[in-house]
Amino acid sequence: MTFDLQLCSLVFFLFVTVSALGLEDLLSCESKSPAASGYQCDRNVQPLQCGTFAILRTNSFYSSLFNLSSYLGINRYVLGEANGFSSDTEFLTIDQPLLIPLDCKCVGGFFEAELTKTTIKGESFNSIAQSLEGLTTCKAIKEKNPNISPFGLSEKLLLSIPLRCACLSPEEISPKTKLLVSYPVKQGDTIAALAIGFNTTAERIIATNQRLEGGSFRPESLSPASTLLIPLGGKPRLSSFTNSQQPDLGYPAASVASTKKHKRKSKMRMIGVYIAVAVVAFMSMVAFAAVFLFIQHKRKRDADLCKEADLELQKLSLSVRTTSEKKVSFEGSQNELDSQIIDATPHKLLVETYTIEEIKKATEDFDSSNLIEDSVFHGRISGKDLAIKKMETCNISKIDFGLFNDAIHHHPNIIRHLGTCLSESPDSFLVFEYAVNGSLKDWLHGGRAMKNRFIASCYCFLTWNQRLRICLDVATALQFMHHIMDPAYVHRNIKSRNIFLDEDFKAKVGNFGMARCVEDDIAKGYLAPEYLERGILTPSIDIFAFGVILLEVLSGQTPISSGNGKGEDETRLSDKIKVILESDNADELREWIDSALGENYSFDAAVTLANLARACVEDEPSLRPNAGEIVEKLSRLVEELLEGEEQLITSESSCKPLFKAATTSTM
Repeated sequence: MTFDLQLCSLVFFLFVTVSALGLEDLLSCESKSPAASGYQCDRNVQPLQCGTFAILRTNSFYSSLFNLSSYLGINRYVLGEANGFSSDTEFLTIDQPLLIPLDCKCVGGFFEAELTKTTIKGESFNSIAQSLEGLTTCKAIKEKNPNISPFGLSEKLLLSIPLRCACLSPEEISPKTKLLVSYPVKQGDTIAALAIGFNTTAERIIATNQRLEGGSFRPESLSPASTLLIPLGGKPRLSSFTNSQQPDLGYPAASVASTKKHKRKSKMRMIGVYIAVAVVAFMSMVAFAAVFLFIQHKRKRDADLCKEADLELQKLSLSVRTTSEKKVSFEGSQNELDSQIIDATPHKLLVETYTIEEIKKATEDFDSSNLIEDSVFHGRISGKDLAIKKMETCNISKIDFGLFNDAIHHHPNIIRHLGTCLSESPDSFLVFEYAVNGSLKDWLHGGRAMKNRFIASCYCFLTWNQRLRICLDVATALQFMHHIMDPAYVHRNIKSRNIFLDEDFKAKVGNFGMARCVEDDIAKGYLAPEYLERGILTPSIDIFAFGVILLEVLSGQTPISSGNGKGEDETRLSDKIKVILESDNADELREWIDSALGENYSFDAAVTLANLARACVEDEPSLRPNAGEIVEKLSRLVEELLEGEEQLITSESSCKPLFKAATTSTM
C-alpha cells in the first residue's frame, strides 16, 4: 500500500513531463504526423478561403495590445473591435481569452491563416509555437520558413506563422454551423463544458473534428497544446465561455490528461516512469552540488574583492588614459531631436581622471555648502558644474565601468559618468554630469538640495505637464536598459532620489552601472515582493519600482507613510492605490492626488496614470507591463497633453531656482 502511494505521488509529480512527451511527435519540428502541418483541405470541395476566428489566451508573451500588434502583426484596432475593447484598453489580464479574426485559406493542401511575427533574439520555432498554445506547430512554422534555422533566432526577423484553421464546405453550412473557431485546448477542458460555453453541442464538436482529422480524433484523450475546432452559428461570445461550468450531459468527461490515470499500464511504461524519476533525482543532486559550489566560490570571491580593487583600479586608470588621444567633448547643447539620437557606434568614450587635489579644489575641500545629499557634492572644474560622489575604494571594483566606456550605452535619459578619482586611501570618487534641478525626490518631498537652491519662502512644485514628461523620460531609460541593451540590464535601484532633472526638467536616471553596489542603499518601499521574499532579479523589479515613482508623482506622498503614533501600521503607496481603485470612488482618488496641483491637471489622464501604476505594482511579476508598453502608454498621454498647445513646456514650474546665484557661490 505504501509503495503504491509513493508511486502515485511520483507519477503525479511527473505528470506535466509525461503529458508533454505524449505530444512530442505533434509538436516536434521533425514530426512525421500530417496533423502537425494543419487541417487538410481539398480545393475542389472546400472554398479557397473564409473568415473565421481563433481564440488565444493572454500569457506572459502576449499580455497587451502592444505585444500582439508589435510581435504578431495583429491590427490592434481590429482586435479591439472584435473583443469590444474601449479605446483606452492596453494591458490585459493573464489567461484572458481573446478573439483573433482570421482569414483562413486553403494553401498547398492545408488550411492556414498567416500571421507575420517579428522575432525576439534567442527565440526558436518551438518556443513560438508554445507561446501560441497549440494554434500552430514547430513543423508548420519550419515549412513556411524553410531557409531559416529553427533555433537561436536573431532579433527582428519576419517569420510567416501559419495558424491552424478550417473552412466549411457549402454543404456543411447551416443556420447553427456557419464557421469553425480554432480553440487551443488547455488542461482541464472537456467536450461537454466547451459545448455549453460556446452554445453548441458535444455531438457537433466531435463530428467536426473527427471529419477534419480523418477519424483519428478521440474526444476522451484531448491534449494540451492541441487545437479543437468549435462549430458555431456566428461570432463566439467569450463572456459565456469564460464563466461556463462543466455539466453532466452523459458524455465522456474527456478531461485533458488529468490526474485520472488509465488503470491498465504496461510494464514498459512503468519502467519509463522509473527511469524518468531516476533522471530527475540525479539531475536534482547535480544541481544541488552546483549551487553549493557556486555559493562557496562567491563567498571566497567577495572576501577577495577589496584585495583585487587596486589591480582593477590600475587597469581602469590605464584604460581611461590611453583610450584615445582626442577627448570627447561633453559641452554644448543640441536641439531636442538630436538629443534623442543614441550613438550606436561601438567606440570608446574617454573618461577623464582626476587627482584628489582637483577634487578637493572643486568642492572647496568638501565644504558643507556644496553637499547635495549624503556623499554627493557639487563641484566645478574648468568652469563646468559636476556631481562628485564619494565611495569606498574597495567598492569601486563592483561598478561595471564597461557600461560607461562604450558609447553605445550612452542614453540622453541616463546620467553620464565623466570621470574618476582613484585613490589608495579608503575613499575614491566618481564624477558625473550635474543635474542642476536636483532630484525628483527634492521636488516631490523636499530635501537638502531644495533648501540650498531655492527661495525659502517659495512654495515650489512640479506642474502636471512636467510630471508626465518626467515619467516618460524614466520609462524611456528603462526601455533602453531592458530591451535595447544586450544582455538586458536590471538597474535594481530605481527610486525618486535617483531620478535627476536638468535645466529643462528632463529626467535622467542615476546610479547606472552600479547594480552591485546597492546592498546598502535599499529603499524598501520600492522593492518588488519577489525580490524581498526570494531575491529574484529580473527587469520586472525595476517596473515595480517605477510604478511606485508614478504613485509618488500622482500623490506627492512618500513610498511608505508611517503610522500616526496610535498603533497604526505603515502604509505603502503600492497597497494604497489598490484600495483606492477597487473602491471605484472618483472623489477618493481626487482627494489622494497631490493637492499642490490644485485643479490644474486632467483627471482622465490621472485615472489612466493611476491604473498604469496599479499594473506596475502587481504582486505577480507576469502581470506587470514591460517598459516598452509603458513608454507607448505614456507617449499617448503626452501627445494628448500637447494637442492644442502652441508652445512646448520646458521649465515652467511654479517658481524658478536661483541657479546663477547658487553657481556663483561655489566658484
